[in-house]
Amino acid sequence: MPLTDQLAALRTRRRMSLAAVGDLIGMAVPNLSAILRGRGDTKASTLVAVAAALDAEWVLVPKAHSPQVRRILECGEGDAVVSGPATAPPATRAIEMFSEKK
Repeated sequence: MPLTDQLAALRTRRRMSLAAVGDLIGMAVPNLSAILRGRGDTKASTLVAVAAALDAEWVLVPKAHSPQVRRILECGEGDAVVSGPATAPPATRAIEMFSEKK
């Protein structure tokens, strides 16, 4: 799922209006709406600001761990630790997912 779709879905789950998010980051509602619909080329700093306003952060996930992280996110398990596959060597790093709000 594209990042902009994830941000839009999170905004809905947080029950925050476009105006509320826009006020937090200092952006007009039409511009924020366009970003959350994936229109145009958006700066990373803007996406970071939107995520922060929604009490979230974006994280790069190694492709090998992507299915596990997606499964956790789809299940709504905010506070979980994902480790590598059972066959992974002990040196595999863990990815921690945190969410203070549900």
